[in-house]
Amino acid sequence: MTRLVVKVGSSSLTTRQGHLDPARVDAIVDAIAGARDRGDEVVLVSSGAIAAGLGPLGLSRRPRDLPTQQAAASVGQGALVARYTERFAARGLVVGQVLLTVDDVTRRGHYRNAQQTFARLHELGVLPVVNENDTVATSEIRFGDNDRLAALVAHLVHADRLVLLSDVDGLYDGPPDRPGSRLVERVEDPADLGGIDISTVSASKVGTGGMITKVDAARIATGAGIAVTLTSAEKIDGALRGDQVGTQFAATGRRRSTRLLWLEHASESKGRLHLDAGAVRAITGRQASLLPAGITTVDGEFDAGDPVDLLAPDGRVVARGLVGFDSVDLPRLLGRDTRDLGAELGPGYDRAVVHRDALTVLTRPR
Repeated sequence: MTRLVVKVGSSSLTTRQGHLDPARVDAIVDAIAGARDRGDEVVLVSSGAIAAGLGPLGLSRRPRDLPTQQAAASVGQGALVARYTERFAARGLVVGQVLLTVDDVTRRGHYRNAQQTFARLHELGVLPVVNENDTVATSEIRFGDNDRLAALVAHLVHADRLVLLSDVDGLYDGPPDRPGSRLVERVEDPADLGGIDISTVSASKVGTGGMITKVDAARIATGAGIAVTLTSAEKIDGALRGDQVGTQFAATGRRRSTRLLWLEHASESKGRLHLDAGAVRAITGRQASLLPAGITTVDGEFDAGDPVDLLAPDGRVVARGLVGFDSVDLPRLLGRDTRDLGAELGPGYDRAVVHRDALTVLTRPR
């Protein structure tokens, strides 16, 4: 048995006008049902809620403002899931809708609940259909796109492989429609992509992602030990069977904390902490927590629990972590010993600014 997470984008499910395309939805359903018939477990991460709401609301293209996006998601999510429910039922499969926000994969209690929900759905033979909860998510608590969401879900459910479906059949070394551009069939290491301008593959007007977000998602998944296939929706059958289609990304790392994966790849930094050389060596070389004594200056406005970048004296971002104090309290703690702070200011001040369990190193010491 293989456990697969399949992500399908808006452009693979909808017409140019924003309506759901029944034929495209049915093709996805048939391929996934075939994988289930072969004994595989599948989680479907499906975009399309906002896009499916455009037509009914009379909108010609995806709105830019968050309230209208949420309104379109509210209208379109029902239509999308209704279609999946109907078509999977015709193949003898029950669908379970799972709407997630960032909190569900980064907060410990929420993460456990999400993990248990997926496990029970699989035990019951239910096919989970996942989307970001666009109706209520704010700009501060969004995954940013369903490609990153799919990579984090793949980690959460212990997937063997992530399949990213798009409107192009893989990653090319140049614009796909330019003569001479070649399909990159296999990527063994992210460094292999150094000479490729990934931004030359543009996004659909009904989706949020492009090739950049798909390659980012592949980095997240492969860095956590999950192989990735990137190809077009038309080649979904071969992708689910494990055939050599599209671009194959080899797993490069081992399983990691989902919260740390999100910190590194999907979070938006709210501020910057400038460190002295000793603090940089401690967090990058010894995997230590960041203490107030090692911080020289603070930039930005943030609350306790927000992601912040940690900078070396030369300005390099060496790590990112969840800060334990807000930007109002933190400046008066800088450069001081935690014992002295606890004695002077009381309990709660004798602790790390960023605990090592909530910190991910981005650049190793030179």
